[in-house]
Amino acid sequence: MYVLPAIDIREGAAVRLVKGDFSKKTVVNEDPLAQAEIFRKAGCQFLHIVDLDGALAGDTTNAALIEKIKRETGLPVEVGGGIRSIEQVKKYAELGIDRIIIGSAALKDPDLVKEAVQKYGEQIAVGIDAKHGKVAVSGWLEVSETDYLSMAQEMAAIGVKTLIYTDISKDGTLTGPSFEHYEKLLSVVPQVNIIASGGVSSKADLEKLAAIGVYGTIVGKAYYEGRITLEEMQEVATGC
Repeated sequence: MYVLPAIDIREGAAVRLVKGDFSKKTVVNEDPLAQAEIFRKAGCQFLHIVDLDGALAGDTTNAALIEKIKRETGLPVEVGGGIRSIEQVKKYAELGIDRIIIGSAALKDPDLVKEAVQKYGEQIAVGIDAKHGKVAVSGWLEVSETDYLSMAQEMAAIGVKTLIYTDISKDGTLTGPSFEHYEKLLSVVPQVNIIASGGVSSKADLEKLAAIGVYGTIVGKAYYEGRITLEEMQEVATGC
């Protein structure tokens, strides 16, 4: 299992939110590149970056900064936040981003996902963010009637090879992941790489997710608050 440390960018800084609430923002590093270097020096092998400004605006607000992080650290990077058109996907692909995450747009515009997968293959991932099992969109501000498992199956049928699943009720709470959701995802789309996100609070959580068989786990607040060390992340991960 890969462990992917998270860098969420808002107004030029690395921040953490609670349950996606932009009013509950904590700056964890004024310089996202410096934070990325900390992860690189610790031996981490993949970064998860979210453009929170882009998620709100529906554009690639922090693309230049993200490209700089990719270029100067030399680490593989996956990016999400505000990617709602094939032009935005193309822009990130041309910047050398290794995995491009389509979130809200995947529910509203599955044809975008189809086109992106046709052009960029396994570079394309889809983020499924759910609240009480229902998919949320628009920076988690709206909740649809679509079930997360149904969406996972639809994305797998399109050809998506990586899904990043977040239980919004767990995100930033340090109360533990929704393990049963990942077990269900693995049972309905066993051909897809599942990356867990939200709620991780301890090394034990990482070990349980690894045992369940997820491809990767994103670690954010638990690291920034000292609940999980970089050394512990490396002890569990095959890639961190």
